[in-house]
Amino acid sequence: MKPRPSSGQRLPAWHWFFPLAAVHAALMVPLSLLALYHQFDLLPQLASSMGHARELVFGFALSLIAGYLLGPLPRRQLAGLVTLWVVGRLGVMAAPLMHVATLADGLFAVWVACLLVPRFMAAKKWRNRIIAPLLGLICLLGIVTLTWRYLGDMLITAPLMHLSVLGLVLLMTFMGGRIIAPAVNGYLIRRHRLAGAGVQPRLEAALILLLGTTPLLTLWPRLQPFAAMLVLPAGALVLLRIYHWKPTLCRERPDLLALMAGYAWLGAGLLLMARAWWLPTHDNAPLHAFTIGALGTLASTVMLRQAILRAKAQPECEWALLLLAVLFATATILRPLALETGAAWLDMLWAAALAWSLAWLLVASRLWYWIHRLPAPHPSAK
Repeated sequence: MKPRPSSGQRLPAWHWFFPLAAVHAALMVPLSLLALYHQFDLLPQLASSMGHARELVFGFALSLIAGYLLGPLPRRQLAGLVTLWVVGRLGVMAAPLMHVATLADGLFAVWVACLLVPRFMAAKKWRNRIIAPLLGLICLLGIVTLTWRYLGDMLITAPLMHLSVLGLVLLMTFMGGRIIAPAVNGYLIRRHRLAGAGVQPRLEAALILLLGTTPLLTLWPRLQPFAAMLVLPAGALVLLRIYHWKPTLCRERPDLLALMAGYAWLGAGLLLMARAWWLPTHDNAPLHAFTIGALGTLASTVMLRQAILRAKAQPECEWALLLLAVLFATATILRPLALETGAAWLDMLWAAALAWSLAWLLVASRLWYWIHRLPAPHPSAK
């Protein structure tokens, strides 16, 4: 029997945030469809595309950021953060719950920023320090976008949402590379006695500069063709980075293949975005490549690897990883195709939502499995 943690013991933030985020993701998309297309009046804030997008980026993704980056926290502090996040999710409902939830959501974003930004500001390398203002910007946008609940859609609503997604893309590009590179290197050395490509600092620096500059050119539509000239090479560099990681030598590691598949969705999304900005067209495929394909595949794999490694097991033994990659790929492809299927468009949307929700329910169940196999904490652990 595991000893009961003392009140002063630190607990990893992911223990709570990862399972809660998985359940939230599984429920949010079907509820959004009900609110948007089936007059489900209990969730008025999900009855718009921007409300749905805000909940995905600042409800779901910000909880993943907190779970992965915060590390061990005192139990009371972690309980406070989790409570604020849970209450904040009630903001999709009508008043008066919306008012309390909005306050909680804003406090959660401020608290996360106060905990994370100073850590990265203290980094020595500029490539690490750049994450501090990026995290601060994401948390700030999470607060600013709460005003939409009271002011409705404005001229800046869509640009701010696109800015938020681009910030998330840069964060996934940076953090994904930092996670994949050492994992692949370790495997190649042990299995094939080969030195891997590693982080590829020059490619990483180029990606940070390209993706960090892009948002400045997207605020004015006339500059979007110039932004396309930045995201096009960025997408090519992402795919080149994957090639250098030698995915063909990782066939025995489904966890590494799943991570690289999620990273590939970033590259594909950037290439699609370059096309959409250059023509220009009203194409949502790039956004869904980022928010479904990349975010879903990368986040689910990272979450499960974290739990499996802490349980002192082997990630390659997790049977669900490749199935998850397939489910997220299915949802990513079906979502933009829904607009091209005529009368069956709503059925296609529900099919995409089903694939997404099944994937996250599977993640939640596997997290539950692995968390219950974690080693018992030492009674005196701090």
